[in-house]
Amino acid sequence: MRREGDTRQKLLSTAIQLIWENSYGSISVDDICERAGVNKGSFYYAFKTKSDLAIAAYDEFSKNKRPIMDRIFSSQEPPIVRLGSYCDKIVNDQMAKYQSFGRVLGCPFVSVGCELSTRDEGIRRKMEEIADQAVRYLTGAIRDAVAEGSIRTEDPAQLAKEAYYFVVGVLTQAKIQNDPETLKRLKPGMAKILGIRLEEPIPV
Repeated sequence: MRREGDTRQKLLSTAIQLIWENSYGSISVDDICERAGVNKGSFYYAFKTKSDLAIAAYDEFSKNKRPIMDRIFSSQEPPIVRLGSYCDKIVNDQMAKYQSFGRVLGCPFVSVGCELSTRDEGIRRKMEEIADQAVRYLTGAIRDAVAEGSIRTEDPAQLAKEAYYFVVGVLTQAKIQNDPETLKRLKPGMAKILGIRLEEPIPV
């Protein structure tokens, strides 16, 4: 059982990296198996299809990301700080990928969602679920900011969606242009949408 679990974990980790670095359509089961060091028979023992693996991989990625999001959006932090930290985390992660791969990779969820949403309903639903999770974090912070008087809106959930859509747009455009400078628009643009001021992070 341990070996089967290790094989599954290798496939999950490899799939998310390959899909993020390239695209879902450009990689094959053979590519995934080769990178993971797993034979093809073991792949099909763990997953029926590449689509099933992709859905499970994004579930795993989202699960691993959740503690980070919980920390960023902790109610112990002022809501404006949470929103600023969210922007900083996104930009920092993108810049780390850019430095490793020499190109902006964008959001792994959005990339696969755009590629497959009209062709694979299972993946479309999974991408929608992950987006909804992000919107819920933003909604909580915006609702708390409304309560303290720092944001004015009658519909925190709708404003959270608009903010999330902006994030998706910035990441997608940065990937298209392969221009990390585009990422610098994320925080001021978010601030403009929310009608607040977000402080720039202190350089380390």
